[in-house]
Amino acid sequence: MVGPERPLFVLFGSSIVQLSFSNGGWGAILSDIYARKLDKEIRSDIPMTFLCSCRLTILLVQDAAIQPSLVIVYFGGNDSMGAHSSGLGPHVPLPEYIKNMRKIAIHLKNLSDNTRLIFLSCPPVNEAKLRENTSSYFSELVRTNELCRIYSEACIELCREMDLKVIDLWTAIQKREDWLNACFTDGVHLSAEGSKVVVEEILKVLKQAEWEPSLHWKSMPTEFSEDSPYDLVAADGKTTINPSEWTFHREIQWD
Repeated sequence: MVGPERPLFVLFGSSIVQLSFSNGGWGAILSDIYARKLDKEIRSDIPMTFLCSCRLTILLVQDAAIQPSLVIVYFGGNDSMGAHSSGLGPHVPLPEYIKNMRKIAIHLKNLSDNTRLIFLSCPPVNEAKLRENTSSYFSELVRTNELCRIYSEACIELCREMDLKVIDLWTAIQKREDWLNACFTDGVHLSAEGSKVVVEEILKVLKQAEWEPSLHWKSMPTEFSEDSPYDLVAADGKTTINPSEWTFHREIQWD
């Protein structure tokens, strides 16, 4: 049985997107906030922009019957890794990264007139923690906060040029005094605390955006929100309490 059509949000990107549904991640938090308001999809574990730009027409098809209302895009962490001497690995030179991100943005903008985009820039890394987590399976991994900054700024500048919404994660995460220890699981991927920063920034954009219809969670209808005689009975013993908009269970009362 197919239910009523609901708006579709797509999270699109590398492992920071894939892991966003684990351990209090930002994808999981958004799923809770938008429960019964929309459908969610995750298109992830595409390590860098080169592979994404090659697979775009397969991953997000332009003539699909249902197009997303919102696509949240993240690439940059793997692209910004230092180049390996062998020529192998996920590193993408900055000019090519910008070119690939432009191609991704153009494709997504053309999905439909009603598809909105939010790009996430490259977040910082905890270099000390990365050095602690070295593995014998890999060659030396060159990840630095300075490289992340450079790719983050390139993403932001491209989005400004193309009039796209963009979130400066490199700056937003470092606003926390304890960001180095609180915001990562392994020095790269986001912990629950780091994910809270991402959610706060995404909700801020959605609330401020002058999009019609609004995609902010408080502006969207909740499916099956009608009052029912089968809801819990109120203290007066005569009426019932509609639970469809309850938020008391959330650790943070998101705006």
